[in-house]
Amino acid sequence: MFIPGDQGASASTGGFAEPPANPPIPHENVRHMLFGSLSVVQATIKQLHHLNYAEPNDWSKPISTGRPNEMMAILTKRVNIT
Repeated sequence: MFIPGDQGASASTGGFAEPPANPPIPHENVRHMLFGSLSVVQATIKQLHHLNYAEPNDWSKPISTGRPNEMMAILTKRVNIT
């Protein structure tokens, strides 16, 4: 049975309340650079992974610096500022 809008049932025309928005977490990028022999650069990357700081694949491939027996690896990491 049809009930005209001005009789009987009434519906709320108000919208649903928006959930509170989470404020964005401020962050910055930080760059880590490792210099040393290939073995010490790789060992340091493994240690930082063991400490749950960075994944080994997040680092650049070791790059020669042009100095004898010296390599460099770079990690750019996003850090929350709180």
